[in-house]
Amino acid sequence: MEGIVSTDEVMGGEPRLEGHRTSVRQIAELVVDHGTPVSDVADQLEISRADVHRALAYYFEHPEEMAAVRERHREAMAEAREEALTPPDELTR
Repeated sequence: MEGIVSTDEVMGGEPRLEGHRTSVRQIAELVVDHGTPVSDVADQLEISRADVHRALAYYFEHPEEMAAVRERHREAMAEAREEALTPPDELTR
């Protein structure tokens, strides 16, 4: 889709708005999951309303890919939380 790119070196390869470090997942979470109005998301992320709609269109047109992206993100967040709560070995001896 025009305006949506995926680059392994940027944001772990998540689909994102071209020229931005704003992922489709982030936008979908704000609008779909949290019910944030499109205009508020655009203002908050300093992108256009068209960019928000473009990201949402991508999200809904690629449900399997986006489900996998969301799962990878959940796993990474859980791993980061676990690492943050687990002291290094040298501190537990």
